[in-house]
Amino acid sequence: MKKGKHKRKKEEQVFQTPEKILVGDFVQVRELAEMMGKGTGEIVKKLMELGIMATINQEIDFETVEILGSLFDIAVERELSQEEQILEEIIDTPESLVPRPPIVTVMGHVDHGKTSLLDKIRHADVVSSEAGGITQHIGAYQIKMDNGKSITFIDTPGHEAFTAMRARGANLTDIVVLVVAADDGVMPQTIEAINHIKAAKVPFLVALNKMDKPDVNPDKVMQQLTEYNIVPEEWGGETMFIPVSAKTGMGIENLLDMTALLAEMQELKANPNRPAEGVVIEAQLDKGKGAVATVLVQKGTLKIGDSIVCGFTWCKVRAMTDFRGRRVDLAYSSMPIEITGWSEVPEVGEKVVVTDEKIAKEIAGLRLSEKKLEDQKQSSRISLDDFFKQMQSTGIKELNLIIKGDVGGSIEALAQSLLRLSTNEVKVNVIHSAVGAVTETDVMLASASNAIIIGFNVRPDIKARKYGEEENIDIRMYRVIYEAIDDVKKAMEGLLEPEYREKYLGRAEVRQTFKVPNVGTVAGSYIIDGKMQRNADIRVLRDSVIIHQGKLNSLKRFKDDVKEVMEGYECGMGVRDFNDLKEGDIIEAYTMEEIARSL
Repeated sequence: MKKGKHKRKKEEQVFQTPEKILVGDFVQVRELAEMMGKGTGEIVKKLMELGIMATINQEIDFETVEILGSLFDIAVERELSQEEQILEEIIDTPESLVPRPPIVTVMGHVDHGKTSLLDKIRHADVVSSEAGGITQHIGAYQIKMDNGKSITFIDTPGHEAFTAMRARGANLTDIVVLVVAADDGVMPQTIEAINHIKAAKVPFLVALNKMDKPDVNPDKVMQQLTEYNIVPEEWGGETMFIPVSAKTGMGIENLLDMTALLAEMQELKANPNRPAEGVVIEAQLDKGKGAVATVLVQKGTLKIGDSIVCGFTWCKVRAMTDFRGRRVDLAYSSMPIEITGWSEVPEVGEKVVVTDEKIAKEIAGLRLSEKKLEDQKQSSRISLDDFFKQMQSTGIKELNLIIKGDVGGSIEALAQSLLRLSTNEVKVNVIHSAVGAVTETDVMLASASNAIIIGFNVRPDIKARKYGEEENIDIRMYRVIYEAIDDVKKAMEGLLEPEYREKYLGRAEVRQTFKVPNVGTVAGSYIIDGKMQRNADIRVLRDSVIIHQGKLNSLKRFKDDVKEVMEGYECGMGVRDFNDLKEGDIIEAYTMEEIARSL
Protein backbone atom coordinates (compact mmCIF):
# COMPACT_ATOMS: atom_id res chain seq x y z
CA MET A 1 0.00 0.00 0.00
CA LYS A 2 2.75 2.39 0.93
CA LYS A 3 4.47 1.79 -2.42
CA GLY A 4 1.27 2.64 -4.33
CA LYS A 5 0.84 5.90 -2.36
CA HIS A 6 4.40 6.98 -3.15
CA LYS A 7 3.87 6.19 -6.85
CA ARG A 8 0.66 8.29 -7.03
CA LYS A 9 2.35 11.13 -5.17
CA LYS A 10 5.28 11.03 -7.65
CA GLU A 11 2.90 11.11 -10.64
CA GLU A 12 1.08 14.13 -9.15
CA GLN A 13 4.44 15.94 -8.81
CA VAL A 14 5.48 15.12 -12.38
CA PHE A 15 2.32 16.53 -13.89
CA GLN A 16 2.46 19.90 -12.10
CA THR A 17 2.91 22.63 -14.74
CA PRO A 18 5.56 25.26 -13.82
CA GLU A 19 5.20 28.95 -14.71
CA LYS A 20 8.77 29.24 -16.01
CA ILE A 21 11.54 26.86 -17.16
CA LEU A 22 15.26 27.38 -17.90
CA VAL A 23 16.55 25.63 -21.03
CA GLY A 24 19.95 25.51 -22.77
CA ASP A 25 20.53 25.69 -26.53
CA PHE A 26 19.29 22.10 -26.93
CA VAL A 27 17.19 19.77 -24.78
CA GLN A 28 15.91 16.18 -25.10
CA VAL A 29 12.15 15.73 -25.55
CA ARG A 30 12.07 13.40 -22.51
CA GLU A 31 13.83 16.00 -20.30
CA LEU A 32 11.57 18.79 -21.60
CA ALA A 33 8.47 16.77 -20.74
CA GLU A 34 9.74 16.42 -17.14
CA MET A 35 10.52 20.16 -16.94
CA MET A 36 7.07 21.15 -18.24
CA GLY A 37 5.26 18.58 -16.12
CA LYS A 38 3.74 16.98 -19.21
CA GLY A 39 3.69 13.46 -20.62
CA THR A 40 6.21 12.67 -23.35
CA GLY A 41 3.36 11.63 -25.64
CA GLU A 42 1.74 15.05 -25.25
CA ILE A 43 5.00 16.84 -26.17
CA VAL A 44 5.60 14.54 -29.18
CA LYS A 45 1.99 15.16 -30.35
CA LYS A 46 2.43 18.97 -30.14
CA LEU A 47 5.70 18.70 -32.07
CA MET A 48 3.94 16.67 -34.78
CA GLU A 49 1.29 19.41 -35.03
CA LEU A 50 4.17 21.86 -35.60
CA GLY A 51 5.49 19.61 -38.36
CA ILE A 52 8.43 18.28 -36.32
CA MET A 53 8.79 14.50 -36.18
CA ALA A 54 10.83 13.84 -33.02
CA THR A 55 11.32 10.82 -30.77
CA ILE A 56 11.53 11.10 -26.97
CA ASN A 57 15.35 10.80 -27.06
CA GLN A 58 15.80 13.43 -29.78
CA GLU A 59 17.15 16.92 -29.06
CA ILE A 60 15.18 20.02 -30.06
CA ASP A 61 16.53 23.58 -30.18
CA PHE A 62 15.70 26.53 -27.91
CA GLU A 63 13.47 28.28 -30.52
CA THR A 64 11.24 25.17 -30.78
CA VAL A 65 11.04 24.96 -26.97
CA GLU A 66 9.91 28.63 -26.90
CA ILE A 67 7.04 27.84 -29.31
CA LEU A 68 6.03 24.80 -27.22
CA GLY A 69 6.17 26.97 -24.07
CA SER A 70 3.77 29.52 -25.61
CA LEU A 71 1.34 26.66 -26.48
CA PHE A 72 1.39 25.45 -22.85
CA ASP A 73 1.49 28.99 -21.31
CA ILE A 74 4.95 28.36 -19.83
CA ALA A 75 7.61 31.10 -19.94
CA VAL A 76 10.88 29.78 -21.42
CA GLU A 77 14.21 31.43 -20.56
CA ARG A 78 17.66 30.58 -21.94
CA GLU A 79 19.92 29.00 -19.34
CA LEU A 80 23.40 30.52 -19.22
CA SER A 81 26.12 28.05 -20.14
CA GLN A 82 28.83 27.25 -17.59
CA GLU A 83 31.20 29.53 -19.52
CA GLU A 84 28.68 32.42 -19.66
CA GLN A 85 28.09 32.08 -15.91
CA ILE A 86 31.84 32.36 -15.24
CA LEU A 87 32.42 35.17 -17.77
CA GLU A 88 29.44 37.35 -16.92
CA GLU A 89 29.50 40.51 -19.05
CA ILE A 90 30.38 43.75 -17.27
CA ILE A 91 27.91 46.56 -18.00
CA ASP A 92 29.65 49.95 -18.10
CA THR A 93 27.76 52.91 -16.62
CA PRO A 94 27.67 56.16 -18.70
CA GLU A 95 29.65 58.07 -16.02
CA SER A 96 32.49 55.48 -16.14
CA LEU A 97 33.12 56.07 -19.87
CA VAL A 98 35.91 58.35 -21.10
CA PRO A 99 36.91 59.26 -24.70
CA ARG A 100 39.18 56.74 -26.44
CA PRO A 101 41.28 56.93 -29.66
CA PRO A 102 39.50 55.81 -32.84
CA ILE A 103 40.48 52.50 -34.50
CA VAL A 104 40.98 53.23 -38.19
CA THR A 105 41.34 50.50 -40.81
CA VAL A 106 43.12 51.24 -44.07
CA MET A 107 41.62 49.29 -46.99
CA GLY A 108 41.96 49.19 -50.76
CA HIS A 109 43.34 47.35 -53.78
CA VAL A 110 46.80 45.75 -53.88
CA ASP A 111 49.57 48.24 -54.75
CA HIS A 112 47.35 51.31 -54.29
CA GLY A 113 49.72 52.59 -51.59
CA LYS A 114 48.03 51.75 -48.27
CA THR A 115 51.23 50.78 -46.41
CA SER A 116 53.18 53.64 -48.05
CA LEU A 117 50.53 56.05 -46.76
CA LEU A 118 50.86 54.64 -43.24
CA ASP A 119 54.66 54.86 -43.56
CA LYS A 120 54.32 58.58 -44.23
CA ILE A 121 51.93 58.97 -41.32
CA ARG A 122 54.20 57.24 -38.79
CA HIS A 123 57.56 58.06 -40.44
CA ALA A 124 58.60 54.41 -40.67
CA ASP A 125 59.57 52.22 -43.58
CA VAL A 126 57.55 49.01 -43.71
CA VAL A 127 57.06 48.56 -47.48
CA SER A 128 60.72 47.71 -48.14
CA SER A 129 60.54 44.75 -45.73
CA GLU A 130 57.38 43.29 -47.29
CA ALA A 131 57.90 40.39 -49.72
CA GLY A 132 57.35 41.74 -53.21
CA GLY A 133 56.19 45.04 -51.70
CA ILE A 134 52.88 43.40 -50.74
CA THR A 135 51.50 43.45 -47.20
CA GLN A 136 50.96 39.84 -46.12
CA HIS A 137 50.03 40.41 -42.45
CA ILE A 138 47.76 42.78 -40.55
CA GLY A 139 49.82 45.57 -39.02
CA ALA A 140 48.50 47.76 -36.20
CA TYR A 141 50.06 51.12 -35.30
CA GLN A 142 49.16 53.99 -32.98
CA ILE A 143 50.18 57.54 -33.86
CA LYS A 144 50.00 60.77 -31.84
CA MET A 145 48.84 63.92 -33.61
CA ASP A 146 50.18 67.44 -32.96
CA ASN A 147 47.16 68.20 -30.74
CA GLY A 148 48.07 65.26 -28.48
CA LYS A 149 45.23 63.01 -29.64
CA SER A 150 45.96 59.41 -30.73
CA ILE A 151 44.67 57.37 -33.69
CA THR A 152 45.12 53.59 -34.05
CA PHE A 153 45.65 52.43 -37.63
CA ILE A 154 45.18 48.86 -38.87
CA ASP A 155 46.74 48.10 -42.25
CA THR A 156 44.95 45.28 -44.08
CA PRO A 157 46.49 43.55 -47.10
CA GLY A 158 44.96 44.38 -50.48
CA HIS A 159 45.46 41.10 -52.34
CA GLU A 160 42.29 39.04 -52.92
CA ALA A 161 43.74 36.15 -50.89
CA PHE A 162 43.31 38.18 -47.72
CA THR A 163 39.51 38.58 -47.87
CA ALA A 164 39.16 37.04 -44.42
CA MET A 165 41.79 39.40 -42.98
CA ARG A 166 40.14 42.45 -44.50
CA ALA A 167 36.73 41.30 -43.30
CA ARG A 168 38.14 41.00 -39.80
CA GLY A 169 39.69 44.45 -40.12
CA ALA A 170 36.35 46.02 -41.03
CA ASN A 171 34.57 44.34 -38.13
CA LEU A 172 36.80 45.62 -35.33
CA THR A 173 37.11 49.17 -36.62
CA ASP A 174 35.44 52.53 -35.96
CA ILE A 175 36.41 54.27 -39.22
CA VAL A 176 37.70 53.01 -42.59
CA VAL A 177 40.07 54.89 -44.88
CA LEU A 178 39.46 53.55 -48.38
CA VAL A 179 42.64 54.11 -50.41
CA VAL A 180 42.14 54.40 -54.18
CA ALA A 181 45.02 55.21 -56.54
CA ALA A 182 44.02 58.29 -58.57
CA ASP A 183 45.91 56.93 -61.61
CA ASP A 184 44.37 53.43 -61.42
CA GLY A 185 40.79 53.87 -60.21
CA VAL A 186 38.35 51.30 -58.85
CA MET A 187 39.75 47.74 -58.96
CA PRO A 188 38.39 44.29 -57.85
CA GLN A 189 39.72 44.53 -54.29
CA THR A 190 38.44 48.12 -54.02
CA ILE A 191 34.91 46.79 -54.68
CA GLU A 192 35.51 43.98 -52.17
CA ALA A 193 36.62 46.53 -49.54
CA ILE A 194 33.48 48.63 -50.22
CA ASN A 195 31.32 45.54 -49.63
CA HIS A 196 33.09 44.85 -46.32
CA ILE A 197 32.62 48.47 -45.23
CA LYS A 198 28.90 48.37 -46.04
CA ALA A 199 28.45 45.00 -44.32
CA ALA A 200 30.21 46.28 -41.16
CA LYS A 201 28.19 49.56 -41.33
CA VAL A 202 31.19 51.71 -40.42
CA PRO A 203 31.73 55.37 -41.43
CA PHE A 204 34.51 55.86 -43.97
CA LEU A 205 36.38 58.41 -46.05
CA VAL A 206 38.22 58.03 -49.37
CA ALA A 207 41.93 58.82 -49.73
CA LEU A 208 42.79 59.52 -53.39
CA ASN A 209 46.44 58.43 -53.37
CA LYS A 210 49.32 58.95 -55.87
CA MET A 211 48.21 62.54 -56.62
CA ASP A 212 51.86 63.40 -57.32
CA LYS A 213 51.74 61.44 -60.61
CA PRO A 214 51.23 63.41 -63.85
CA ASP A 215 48.50 61.17 -65.37
CA VAL A 216 46.04 61.22 -62.45
CA ASN A 217 42.31 61.68 -63.02
CA PRO A 218 40.53 62.13 -59.65
CA ASP A 219 37.20 63.05 -61.30
CA LYS A 220 37.17 59.72 -63.14
CA VAL A 221 37.73 57.84 -59.83
CA MET A 222 34.93 59.83 -58.15
CA GLN A 223 32.64 59.00 -61.08
CA GLN A 224 33.51 55.28 -60.78
CA LEU A 225 32.75 55.30 -57.03
CA THR A 226 29.31 56.88 -57.56
CA GLU A 227 28.33 53.52 -59.15
CA TYR A 228 28.70 52.05 -55.64
CA ASN A 229 26.65 54.86 -54.00
CA ILE A 230 29.81 56.65 -52.77
CA VAL A 231 29.22 60.30 -53.65
CA PRO A 232 31.77 63.06 -52.76
CA GLU A 233 30.67 65.95 -50.51
CA GLU A 234 31.45 68.48 -53.28
CA TRP A 235 28.99 66.60 -55.52
CA GLY A 236 26.25 66.77 -52.89
CA GLY A 237 27.06 63.42 -51.23
CA GLU A 238 28.15 62.47 -47.70
CA THR A 239 31.62 60.96 -48.31
CA MET A 240 34.82 62.93 -47.71
CA PHE A 241 37.40 62.60 -50.52
CA ILE A 242 40.94 63.63 -49.52
CA PRO A 243 43.63 63.96 -52.24
CA VAL A 244 46.94 62.62 -50.84
CA SER A 245 50.40 61.50 -51.92
CA ALA A 246 52.26 58.91 -49.87
CA LYS A 247 55.41 59.84 -51.78
CA THR A 248 55.48 63.60 -51.17
CA GLY A 249 53.35 63.79 -48.02
CA MET A 250 50.72 66.00 -49.67
CA GLY A 251 47.34 65.97 -47.89
CA ILE A 252 48.49 63.73 -44.97
CA GLU A 253 47.72 66.42 -42.33
CA ASN A 254 44.27 66.96 -43.86
CA LEU A 255 43.62 63.19 -43.88
CA LEU A 256 44.47 62.94 -40.16
CA ASP A 257 42.33 65.99 -39.31
CA MET A 258 39.31 64.64 -41.24
CA THR A 259 39.75 61.19 -39.61
CA ALA A 260 39.83 62.84 -36.15
CA LEU A 261 36.73 64.90 -37.06
CA LEU A 262 34.86 61.76 -38.14
CA ALA A 263 35.88 60.12 -34.84
CA GLU A 264 34.65 63.11 -32.77
CA MET A 265 31.24 62.86 -34.44
CA GLN A 266 30.97 59.24 -33.22
CA GLU A 267 31.80 60.13 -29.58
CA LEU A 268 33.90 57.00 -29.04
CA LYS A 269 34.21 56.09 -25.36
CA ALA A 270 35.38 53.23 -23.13
CA ASN A 271 35.74 52.46 -19.43
CA PRO A 272 39.47 52.26 -18.49
CA ASN A 273 38.77 51.07 -14.92
CA ARG A 274 37.61 47.53 -15.65
CA PRO A 275 39.14 44.16 -16.73
CA ALA A 276 40.29 44.39 -20.34
CA GLU A 277 38.63 42.89 -23.40
CA GLY A 278 40.07 42.78 -26.90
CA VAL A 279 40.63 40.79 -30.07
CA VAL A 280 43.63 38.91 -31.52
CA ILE A 281 44.61 40.50 -34.84
CA GLU A 282 47.79 38.48 -35.42
CA ALA A 283 49.49 35.47 -33.81
CA GLN A 284 52.75 33.64 -34.37
CA LEU A 285 55.38 31.36 -32.86
CA ASP A 286 58.54 33.35 -32.10
CA LYS A 287 61.84 31.48 -31.75
CA GLY A 288 62.92 33.44 -28.65
CA LYS A 289 59.57 34.41 -27.08
CA GLY A 290 57.43 31.35 -27.85
CA ALA A 291 53.76 31.93 -28.70
CA VAL A 292 53.05 35.66 -29.19
CA ALA A 293 49.91 37.49 -30.31
CA THR A 294 49.08 41.06 -31.31
CA VAL A 295 45.97 42.05 -29.39
CA LEU A 296 43.89 45.16 -29.96
CA VAL A 297 42.46 46.26 -26.58
CA GLN A 298 38.81 47.32 -27.00
CA LYS A 299 37.68 47.85 -23.39
CA GLY A 300 39.39 48.37 -20.03
CA THR A 301 43.12 48.41 -19.25
CA LEU A 302 45.43 45.41 -19.65
CA LYS A 303 48.28 45.06 -17.13
CA ILE A 304 51.41 42.91 -16.83
CA GLY A 305 50.50 39.83 -14.76
CA ASP A 306 46.85 39.74 -15.92
CA SER A 307 45.44 36.33 -16.86
CA ILE A 308 43.48 36.19 -20.11
CA VAL A 309 41.46 33.56 -21.93
CA CYS A 310 41.18 33.45 -25.72
CA GLY A 311 39.38 30.57 -27.45
CA PHE A 312 41.09 27.31 -26.45
CA THR A 313 44.18 29.07 -25.09
CA TRP A 314 44.98 31.12 -22.01
CA CYS A 315 47.80 33.48 -21.11
CA LYS A 316 49.50 34.96 -18.06
CA VAL A 317 50.75 38.29 -19.50
CA ARG A 318 54.53 38.15 -19.04
CA ALA A 319 55.45 41.08 -21.28
CA MET A 320 53.76 43.64 -23.54
CA THR A 321 55.39 45.62 -26.34
CA ASP A 322 53.89 48.35 -28.52
CA PHE A 323 54.17 48.48 -32.33
CA ARG A 324 57.62 50.14 -32.08
CA GLY A 325 58.91 47.27 -29.93
CA ARG A 326 58.99 49.30 -26.68
CA ARG A 327 57.97 47.51 -23.46
CA VAL A 328 54.80 48.82 -21.81
CA ASP A 329 53.21 47.99 -18.44
CA LEU A 330 49.68 49.17 -19.25
CA ALA A 331 47.63 48.87 -22.46
CA TYR A 332 44.57 51.12 -22.75
CA SER A 333 41.52 51.00 -25.02
CA SER A 334 42.27 51.13 -28.78
CA MET A 335 45.92 50.24 -28.17
CA PRO A 336 47.55 47.43 -30.20
CA ILE A 337 50.13 45.45 -28.20
CA GLU A 338 52.12 42.25 -28.63
CA ILE A 339 51.65 39.87 -25.69
CA THR A 340 53.95 37.01 -24.64
CA GLY A 341 53.09 34.23 -22.19
CA TRP A 342 50.48 32.20 -24.13
CA SER A 343 49.93 28.50 -23.45
CA GLU A 344 49.90 28.07 -27.28
CA VAL A 345 49.34 30.23 -30.38
CA PRO A 346 45.79 31.68 -30.18
CA GLU A 347 43.35 31.78 -33.10
CA VAL A 348 43.32 35.04 -35.08
CA GLY A 349 40.04 36.95 -34.67
CA GLU A 350 39.26 35.35 -31.27
CA LYS A 351 37.98 37.48 -28.38
CA VAL A 352 40.36 38.12 -25.46
CA VAL A 353 38.93 38.46 -21.92
CA VAL A 354 40.80 39.17 -18.64
CA THR A 355 39.83 36.90 -15.77
CA ASP A 356 41.34 34.98 -12.83
CA GLU A 357 44.17 32.54 -13.78
CA LYS A 358 42.30 29.51 -12.44
CA ILE A 359 39.13 30.53 -14.32
CA ALA A 360 41.12 31.21 -17.53
CA LYS A 361 42.56 27.68 -17.46
CA GLU A 362 39.14 26.21 -16.59
CA ILE A 363 37.35 28.00 -19.48
CA ALA A 364 40.06 27.10 -22.03
CA GLY A 365 39.77 23.46 -20.91
CA LEU A 366 35.97 23.60 -21.00
CA ARG A 367 35.97 24.98 -24.57
CA LEU A 368 38.45 22.34 -25.69
CA SER A 369 36.30 19.53 -24.19
CA GLU A 370 33.18 20.94 -25.86
CA LYS A 371 35.01 21.11 -29.21
CA LYS A 372 36.17 17.49 -28.92
CA LEU A 373 32.62 16.43 -28.06
CA GLU A 374 31.22 18.37 -31.03
CA ASP A 375 33.85 16.87 -33.34
CA GLN A 376 32.86 13.38 -32.18
CA LYS A 377 29.19 14.17 -32.85
CA GLN A 378 30.02 15.57 -36.29
CA SER A 379 32.08 12.52 -37.22
CA SER A 380 29.33 10.11 -36.11
CA ARG A 381 26.54 12.04 -37.88
CA ILE A 382 25.95 11.30 -41.56
CA SER A 383 22.81 12.22 -43.45
CA LEU A 384 21.52 10.53 -46.59
CA ASP A 385 22.48 13.65 -48.57
CA ASP A 386 26.06 13.36 -47.29
CA PHE A 387 26.10 9.69 -48.23
CA PHE A 388 25.00 10.47 -51.80
CA LYS A 389 27.55 13.29 -52.02
CA GLN A 390 30.26 10.87 -50.92
CA MET A 391 29.11 8.33 -53.49
CA GLN A 392 29.15 10.94 -56.25
CA SER A 393 32.55 12.32 -55.25
CA THR A 394 34.40 8.99 -55.26
CA GLY A 395 35.72 9.83 -58.73
CA ILE A 396 37.14 13.18 -57.55
CA LYS A 397 40.90 13.36 -57.21
CA GLU A 398 42.24 15.05 -54.08
CA LEU A 399 45.34 17.15 -53.55
CA ASN A 400 46.17 16.94 -49.84
CA LEU A 401 48.05 19.91 -48.34
CA ILE A 402 49.71 20.67 -45.01
CA ILE A 403 50.20 24.42 -44.49
CA LYS A 404 52.71 25.83 -41.99
CA GLY A 405 53.30 29.58 -41.66
CA ASP A 406 54.81 32.30 -39.51
CA VAL A 407 51.50 33.95 -38.53
CA GLY A 408 47.91 32.76 -38.14
CA GLY A 409 46.36 35.34 -40.46
CA SER A 410 48.55 34.38 -43.42
CA ILE A 411 47.83 30.66 -42.95
CA GLU A 412 44.08 31.30 -42.85
CA ALA A 413 44.22 33.50 -45.96
CA LEU A 414 46.44 31.06 -47.89
CA ALA A 415 44.25 28.07 -46.96
CA GLN A 416 41.09 29.88 -48.12
CA SER A 417 42.70 30.87 -51.44
CA LEU A 418 43.85 27.31 -52.11
CA LEU A 419 40.48 25.78 -51.17
CA ARG A 420 38.83 28.08 -53.73
CA LEU A 421 40.88 26.36 -56.48
CA SER A 422 38.82 23.14 -56.07
CA THR A 423 36.86 21.97 -59.13
CA ASN A 424 34.45 19.11 -59.95
CA GLU A 425 37.43 16.92 -60.89
CA VAL A 426 40.17 17.96 -58.48
CA LYS A 427 39.62 18.93 -54.85
CA VAL A 428 42.08 20.75 -52.57
CA ASN A 429 42.06 19.29 -49.10
CA VAL A 430 43.92 21.13 -46.29
CA ILE A 431 44.44 18.31 -43.80
CA HIS A 432 46.47 20.35 -41.31
CA SER A 433 47.51 23.97 -40.83
CA ALA A 434 49.41 25.54 -37.95
CA VAL A 435 51.82 28.31 -36.94
CA GLY A 436 55.47 27.29 -36.71
CA ALA A 437 58.31 25.61 -38.60
CA VAL A 438 57.85 22.43 -40.67
CA THR A 439 58.55 19.57 -38.22
CA GLU A 440 59.20 15.83 -38.46
CA THR A 441 55.59 15.23 -37.33
CA ASP A 442 54.33 17.21 -40.34
CA VAL A 443 56.45 15.05 -42.66
CA MET A 444 55.06 11.89 -41.01
CA LEU A 445 51.50 13.16 -41.56
CA ALA A 446 52.33 14.05 -45.18
CA SER A 447 53.79 10.58 -45.71
CA ALA A 448 50.72 8.88 -44.23
CA SER A 449 48.22 11.00 -46.18
CA ASN A 450 50.19 11.50 -49.42
CA ALA A 451 50.24 15.28 -48.94
CA ILE A 452 52.37 18.20 -50.10
CA ILE A 453 53.79 20.49 -47.38
CA ILE A 454 53.61 24.24 -47.97
CA GLY A 455 55.76 26.45 -45.75
CA PHE A 456 54.93 30.17 -45.78
CA ASN A 457 57.75 32.35 -44.39
CA VAL A 458 59.03 29.33 -42.37
CA ARG A 459 61.69 26.66 -42.97
CA PRO A 460 61.78 22.92 -42.15
CA ASP A 461 64.05 21.89 -39.26
CA ILE A 462 67.00 19.54 -39.95
CA LYS A 463 65.14 16.36 -38.90
CA ALA A 464 62.11 17.29 -41.02
CA ARG A 465 64.29 18.02 -44.08
CA LYS A 466 66.19 14.71 -43.80
CA TYR A 467 63.05 12.67 -43.16
CA GLY A 468 61.30 14.48 -46.05
CA GLU A 469 64.16 13.51 -48.42
CA GLU A 470 64.01 9.87 -47.23
CA GLU A 471 60.23 9.69 -47.71
CA ASN A 472 60.26 11.73 -50.97
CA ILE A 473 57.84 14.28 -49.49
CA ASP A 474 57.38 17.45 -51.52
CA ILE A 475 58.15 20.37 -49.14
CA ARG A 476 57.65 23.75 -50.83
CA MET A 477 58.75 27.04 -49.27
CA TYR A 478 57.23 30.42 -50.21
CA ARG A 479 57.49 34.07 -49.22
CA VAL A 480 54.86 35.47 -51.62
CA ILE A 481 51.34 34.08 -51.65
CA TYR A 482 50.87 34.37 -55.44
CA GLU A 483 53.68 31.86 -56.03
CA ALA A 484 52.13 29.30 -53.66
CA ILE A 485 48.72 29.61 -55.37
CA ASP A 486 50.27 29.28 -58.86
CA ASP A 487 52.26 26.16 -57.90
CA VAL A 488 49.26 24.44 -56.31
CA LYS A 489 47.24 25.28 -59.43
CA LYS A 490 49.92 23.59 -61.57
CA ALA A 491 49.91 20.54 -59.27
CA MET A 492 46.12 20.31 -59.62
CA GLU A 493 46.39 20.56 -63.40
CA GLY A 494 48.72 17.55 -63.22
CA LEU A 495 45.93 15.55 -61.55
CA LEU A 496 43.44 16.34 -64.31
CA GLU A 497 42.81 13.58 -66.83
CA PRO A 498 44.68 14.57 -70.01
CA GLU A 499 42.95 15.14 -73.33
CA TYR A 500 44.08 13.22 -76.43
CA ARG A 501 44.24 14.63 -79.94
CA GLU A 502 44.77 12.68 -83.13
CA LYS A 503 47.83 13.65 -85.21
CA TYR A 504 47.67 12.55 -88.89
CA LEU A 505 50.85 10.87 -90.22
CA GLY A 506 50.10 9.65 -93.75
CA ARG A 507 48.38 7.26 -96.18
CA ALA A 508 49.54 4.21 -98.12
CA GLU A 509 47.79 2.29 -100.94
CA VAL A 510 47.92 -1.53 -100.95
CA ARG A 511 49.29 -2.57 -104.37
CA GLN A 512 49.83 -6.31 -103.73
CA THR A 513 49.30 -8.83 -100.90
CA PHE A 514 51.52 -11.75 -99.83
CA LYS A 515 50.79 -14.66 -97.50
CA VAL A 516 53.82 -15.23 -95.25
CA PRO A 517 53.89 -18.41 -93.07
CA ASN A 518 53.77 -17.71 -89.29
CA VAL A 519 53.33 -13.99 -90.03
CA GLY A 520 50.05 -13.61 -91.92
CA THR A 521 49.20 -11.23 -94.75
CA VAL A 522 51.80 -8.63 -95.73
CA ALA A 523 50.73 -5.71 -97.92
CA GLY A 524 53.11 -4.41 -100.57
CA SER A 525 52.19 -0.71 -100.41
CA TYR A 526 53.03 2.69 -101.87
CA ILE A 527 53.10 5.82 -99.62
CA ILE A 528 50.81 8.31 -101.34
CA ASP A 529 50.85 11.01 -98.62
CA GLY A 530 52.92 11.86 -95.55
CA LYS A 531 54.76 8.92 -93.98
CA MET A 532 54.32 5.54 -92.28
CA GLN A 533 55.80 4.82 -88.84
CA ARG A 534 56.37 1.46 -87.19
CA ASN A 535 53.95 0.87 -84.25
CA ALA A 536 51.70 3.74 -85.47
CA ASP A 537 47.92 3.57 -84.95
CA ILE A 538 46.23 2.75 -88.29
CA ARG A 539 42.85 2.53 -89.99
CA VAL A 540 42.19 0.26 -92.97
CA LEU A 541 39.81 1.96 -95.45
CA ARG A 542 37.99 0.12 -98.22
CA ASP A 543 35.92 2.33 -100.52
CA SER A 544 36.41 5.13 -97.92
CA VAL A 545 34.76 3.00 -95.21
CA ILE A 546 36.75 2.03 -92.08
CA ILE A 547 36.88 -1.78 -91.93
CA HIS A 548 39.58 -2.11 -89.23
CA GLN A 549 41.38 -0.04 -86.60
CA GLY A 550 44.57 -1.23 -84.96
CA LYS A 551 48.37 -0.94 -85.05
CA LEU A 552 51.12 -1.68 -87.57
CA ASN A 553 52.87 -4.92 -86.74
CA SER A 554 55.80 -4.58 -89.11
CA LEU A 555 57.28 -2.09 -91.58
CA LYS A 556 59.97 -3.14 -94.10
CA ARG A 557 61.89 -1.68 -97.04
CA PHE A 558 62.93 -4.67 -99.16
CA LYS A 559 64.10 -7.13 -96.45
CA ASP A 560 65.11 -4.55 -93.80
CA ASP A 561 63.01 -3.48 -90.83
CA VAL A 562 62.67 0.32 -90.80
CA LYS A 563 61.26 2.91 -88.38
CA GLU A 564 59.52 4.98 -91.05
CA VAL A 565 58.94 5.26 -94.81
CA MET A 566 58.38 8.61 -96.48
CA GLU A 567 55.98 9.65 -99.28
CA GLY A 568 56.82 8.33 -102.79
CA TYR A 569 58.47 5.12 -101.56
CA GLU A 570 57.29 1.50 -101.50
CA CYS A 571 57.22 -0.70 -98.41
CA GLY A 572 55.86 -3.91 -96.93
CA MET A 573 53.42 -3.64 -94.02
CA GLY A 574 51.82 -6.12 -91.64
CA VAL A 575 48.73 -5.14 -89.62
CA ARG A 576 48.42 -6.61 -86.13
CA ASP A 577 45.55 -9.13 -85.77
CA PHE A 578 44.17 -8.44 -89.28
CA ASN A 579 44.82 -10.52 -92.43
CA ASP A 580 41.94 -9.52 -94.70
CA LEU A 581 43.94 -6.95 -96.66
CA LYS A 582 43.11 -6.53 -100.36
CA GLU A 583 44.59 -4.62 -103.28
CA GLY A 584 43.26 -1.03 -103.41
CA ASP A 585 42.80 -0.77 -99.61
CA ILE A 586 44.06 2.46 -98.05
CA ILE A 587 46.05 2.31 -94.80
CA GLU A 588 45.89 5.60 -92.86
CA ALA A 589 48.45 6.12 -90.07
CA TYR A 590 48.12 8.46 -87.08
CA THR A 591 49.33 8.94 -83.50
CA MET A 592 47.45 10.12 -80.36
CA GLU A 593 48.99 13.21 -78.75
CA GLU A 594 48.46 13.80 -75.03
CA ILE A 595 47.46 17.40 -74.25
CA ALA A 596 47.80 18.64 -70.67
CA ARG A 597 44.66 20.36 -69.41
CA SER A 598 44.63 23.63 -67.53
CA LEU A 599 42.23 24.92 -64.87
